[in-house]
Amino acid sequence: MTTDPRLNVTPAMQRIPLALVAVGALALVGGLIVSPTRTWLNLLVDGFYVLSLGVSALFFITTQRLSSSLWSAAIRRIPEAITRVLPAAAVLMVVLAFGFGHLYAWTDPAKLHEDHALVTAGRETYLAPGFVYARMIVVIALWLGFSLWFRRISLAGDAGRDAGLRAHRRLNRAAAMFAPIFALTFTAAAYDFIISLDPKWFSTMFAVYVFAGSFVQGIAAIALVMIILRRRRALGSSAALLDDGVQATLGTMILAFSTFWGYIWVCQYLLIWYGNIPEEVTYYLARSSAPWLPLFLANFVINWIIPFFVLLPRSSKRSMRVMAAMCVLVLAGRWLDLYLMVMPSRWEMPHVGVLELGMAAGAGGLIYLIVMRGLARAPLVPTHEPILAARHSAEGGAS
Repeated sequence: MTTDPRLNVTPAMQRIPLALVAVGALALVGGLIVSPTRTWLNLLVDGFYVLSLGVSALFFITTQRLSSSLWSAAIRRIPEAITRVLPAAAVLMVVLAFGFGHLYAWTDPAKLHEDHALVTAGRETYLAPGFVYARMIVVIALWLGFSLWFRRISLAGDAGRDAGLRAHRRLNRAAAMFAPIFALTFTAAAYDFIISLDPKWFSTMFAVYVFAGSFVQGIAAIALVMIILRRRRALGSSAALLDDGVQATLGTMILAFSTFWGYIWVCQYLLIWYGNIPEEVTYYLARSSAPWLPLFLANFVINWIIPFFVLLPRSSKRSMRVMAAMCVLVLAGRWLDLYLMVMPSRWEMPHVGVLELGMAAGAGGLIYLIVMRGLARAPLVPTHEPILAARHSAEGGAS
């Protein structure tokens, strides 16, 4: 049991993030005036980045509950706070809907059939505008609903010892319900928001590929927030619960799931390259052409090679400086990965300028503000978590 205070979010902590959000808003408005299609594509990249971050944090909680994890009990409030970005992500996707006509051929069924002759009848039915909008609404609504439910159960557990026990059991049941729903809804989201940019292209591995990147993104965000709290000495008497061991475990997870992402990246590329089927190779022909090739290769280096070799030593995972750098690198690499999924569908060569950097900075500032405020609204460590209470009792008995 712990009685640690909540995070104190001062005005000084919010000035830079608020300024970044303002920069992002100005970039969005200016971009819509100067280059609407490019701006909508960037909003898709940043909006999906925020959306996938929120749901990956929720899935992280789910995996910990279903695996009966003990080590992560003390950091549960961090992924809970990250899930608070989902309402903001939903707003960004609603705004994005006004630009769907610039992005998706399926918004005009007649044009889809005329311009994309290889699209099968079944795919045309699946991409019927009403059906796509319905799936998008259901997916985001389910993610929002589960995130609010998880949070409400968790906070209810702070009322007392019995409430903590009830919350522990209820969270386990909620996780069991969310896991299969997440698998189905995330697959639908990956197809609707990203693959349907090019309705002639399809890969059965793509949803797994997007999931791998999203999950390592969520783990990196959790680890980075934990490091920030440790550096700010915001954990009080609970600092011992979020020690180098917990940090090293998160580092091991980043190492493992960045490797999983790299494995899926290679497998998808090699299978499509070897099969050499015309309707499959178009995706990689565009992204491995001369203008995009440096970013295509940099994506693999940033998201796997560097994290893998840097995080292999045990000492690296226990160093706050190294871990913070790797978390930032992975989060930036995730943006690059999404950029390469989205932008080549409409642009023949990469454009990374004021518009891209400004909108990405705005998304980053928005995430920081929401997560910090989410941490401030509840004890940083669950007050009556049975796992922590048992650990406290065992340590007290040993002493």
